[in-house]
Amino acid sequence: MEIRPIFETDYDRVIPVVNDWWGGRQMTHLLPKLFFEHFQNTSFVMEEKESGKLVAFLIGFQSQTHPNEAYIHFVGVHPDYRKQGTARTLYELFFEKSLQLGCDTVRCITSAVNETSMKFHARMGFKLTMAKDYAGPGQDYILFEKKLNMDSEK
Repeated sequence: MEIRPIFETDYDRVIPVVNDWWGGRQMTHLLPKLFFEHFQNTSFVMEEKESGKLVAFLIGFQSQTHPNEAYIHFVGVHPDYRKQGTARTLYELFFEKSLQLGCDTVRCITSAVNETSMKFHARMGFKLTMAKDYAGPGQDYILFEKKLNMDSEK
């Protein structure tokens, strides 16, 4: 496997597969091209080395409002590569990059019904908090927060 920074051209590879990777759930609206244009330094693609097949991606960025915080906006893993440490590898790379940028906290969110995401983030050391009506009435979300250990990660 090869991991590299995301490129603007990766948008055209990700968008056609993302709904399928989510079992038909409509997710493309959450990934406007601007993420591929403006967050290349903190977003990554994983692909098979030989074939170049897209295996996974992570879209993340450093907060402009809270420069000590980083945010993971979206992560996708091809169904054939799940439960193999693929997402964990991308998260750990993002943590490392976040530390290099001076961040001590990583945040992300998921819908309150996404139990798989909640379990994964708990295993990754995130603290989970329920946010009722986070995205409007009846749209509950789970907020994730992970403190990065700046001393032991360097």
